[in-house]
Amino acid sequence: MASLHNTAPDSSRRHRRRARAASASAASALALAVAAAFTAITPGAAEALGIRSTDTRDAPTGTGATGTTAHLGQWTWPVPAPIRVISPFRAPPTPYAAGHRGIDIAAGPGAPVVAPADGVVSFAGPVAGRGVLAIDHGDGVVSAIEPVDAGVTAGARVSAGEPVAVVASGGHCADACVHFGVRVDGEYVSPFLFFGGIPLAVLLPMN
Repeated sequence: MASLHNTAPDSSRRHRRRARAASASAASALALAVAAAFTAITPGAAEALGIRSTDTRDAPTGTGATGTTAHLGQWTWPVPAPIRVISPFRAPPTPYAAGHRGIDIAAGPGAPVVAPADGVVSFAGPVAGRGVLAIDHGDGVVSAIEPVDAGVTAGARVSAGEPVAVVASGGHCADACVHFGVRVDGEYVSPFLFFGGIPLAVLLPMN
């Protein structure tokens, strides 16, 4: 009888250990993704963003860098909560090498899309069979999201949080997500820099 009484507590302890291990693994994955978001950036993009290096002699001094820095951590997520990032930014080693020049955010067709920040629509239309919307936010910063059906046209001025499109289908996201990218002076950088990091949600692995 004594062994029967000990079975439940032992099973409970094993369950708690497995839960703690899973939580630790998830926390480590999120920490690595956050680190990647802020380190997977080339020197040229870092200079454009006004990010100082450890050597102060390399710090940018132009007014453009100061203006761009004002965007960091201030943007609105373009799709409704809960925010689920299913594929993070992966900077290519060279401008023409393979990489993931943006982030994929879970969203289904018909979901509303809002402007992440104030700006002027620089492009709204199809590219290789999928709808793309790009917004020029000034200071060399341009965001783009796809696949979408845009509700605005090129030249329109938009405000942060303003509805600008709905999620459509196409591209590598199919019907599961939108791809969101940011360029600074023509160079792709991690969108996490502008949103202030990874949201309080689950970072799903890419299948």
